[in-house]
Amino acid sequence: MPPSWKNSLVTEPTPSNQPNRSALPRTCLVGIGNDLRGDDSAGLIVIRAILEQGAAAENFLALEGGPAPENITGAIRKFGPEQIIFVDAAHLNKAPGSIHWIKREEIDGMSASSHSLPLSILADYLVHELNCPVRILGIQPQQNEVGESLSAAVQTAINEIVTAFGDNLP
Repeated sequence: MPPSWKNSLVTEPTPSNQPNRSALPRTCLVGIGNDLRGDDSAGLIVIRAILEQGAAAENFLALEGGPAPENITGAIRKFGPEQIIFVDAAHLNKAPGSIHWIKREEIDGMSASSHSLPLSILADYLVHELNCPVRILGIQPQQNEVGESLSAAVQTAINEIVTAFGDNLP
């Protein structure tokens, strides 16, 4: 059985020039989604909750990418991350609120939101431009209809992700 998403948060992939360590490498966490579409806002709510907790570390940057995360590539580049993690609602064919790592090559067509630029193209660009891994943490939505509120299952997943990141910041 593969390690849980929480266990692999800090153990893979480690940049080739960095040894394995017990804390996050220099990480840029990017929440993606649309506030108007229920569970599609999950990535944004993760970021807001982390920022509300005051989670700050020299090696950690949390950014809201909204429905157009390509608009924040300048801030990502300025930070100089060792890894980038996108958090997004994604159709994973799992139970609502399930959390799973998504391989970059599998992300085309998986997102629950309508991004202005496909996430796969943005991820490939960032890998090439910044020479660091880009990982995608997907949350299975229950619904993503316009005007709907966040489902309880996705709120539970959001809380789990926020806690996991908080536990791994110095």
